[in-house]
Amino acid sequence: QVQLVESGGGLVQVGGSLRLSCAASGFTLNEYFIGWFRQAPGKEREGVSCMSNNNGSTYYTDSVKGRFSISRDNAKNMVYLQMNNLNAEDTGVYYCSAGHWVTVKAMCTSVYKYDYWGQGTQVTVSS
Repeated sequence: QVQLVESGGGLVQVGGSLRLSCAASGFTLNEYFIGWFRQAPGKEREGVSCMSNNNGSTYYTDSVKGRFSISRDNAKNMVYLQMNNLNAEDTGVYYCSAGHWVTVKAMCTSVYKYDYWGQGTQVTVSS
């Protein structure tokens, strides 16, 4: 059974940091592109950061560049998102995703329902 399970969300103050984790099971993670998406209240889900499975290519949406860092540990079937200098606009539910893509930009600028998705973890940044 394919599963992606996110953890590490919570309440943090502006300027703080969180590290999200995503545990993958039921499929071979190293064969898939991975991504983190988020959905703020009343807004559509958006791609935050994506990473290829073959050459380490990464993509970050403009608003998180220099603050967030995506990584993967295929041996442990884990995906991570390190988030630093958080601000109120980073509040939302964060989802881990895995899929077959040609480019990381294509993955992150699409919300493809046939990819694998986790259930999400809430991140709340308060001032």
